[in-house]
Amino acid sequence: MTRKTQREKQPPDPSRADWTHVDTKGRAQMVDVTPKKATRREAWAQGTVRLKQETLEKIRKNEIKKGDVLSVAKIAAVLAAKKTPDLIPLCHPLRLTQIEVSFSLDPEPPRVTILARVQARDRTGVEMEALTAVAAAALTIYDMCKAIDRGMQLTDMGLLKKTGGKSGPYVNRGMTPPKIDSD
Repeated sequence: MTRKTQREKQPPDPSRADWTHVDTKGRAQMVDVTPKKATRREAWAQGTVRLKQETLEKIRKNEIKKGDVLSVAKIAAVLAAKKTPDLIPLCHPLRLTQIEVSFSLDPEPPRVTILARVQARDRTGVEMEALTAVAAAALTIYDMCKAIDRGMQLTDMGLLKKTGGKSGPYVNRGMTPPKIDSD
């Protein structure tokens, strides 16, 4: 019996009746957002790159041999937010209206904190786009600095806040937004 035949012969799982991203046979599917109204959506996400003090200073002074780390990370974040549905299989393509990316360089412990804010007027939220922007910025910082600091850690990534949509606003009380001092 083939894998496909085995799947088709399994009865629907009643415990999954309220799952939004699976069909009646338990297979992944994209949610139909056609009936939803387009509303203003906004999400903030953040993440941290922990690194050596020397690496942080080289970033601050723009002395990394690959170039201006924060400018390249910002471009990567914007591009990644726009490409989120190409990276995350069940995300809808959205008409993003604004993407802002900021960085905070903090000496103790040495780290770069990344903050991304994404906006759209659409039928579904922009949380994944904000998180993808942060992840791409963090990965870019790692890539540009790895020659001098392979021990960097990408940490504390998460959704800070979101507004819009049927579920209403959300604030992650477990995360503190960074103080932004450079961009």
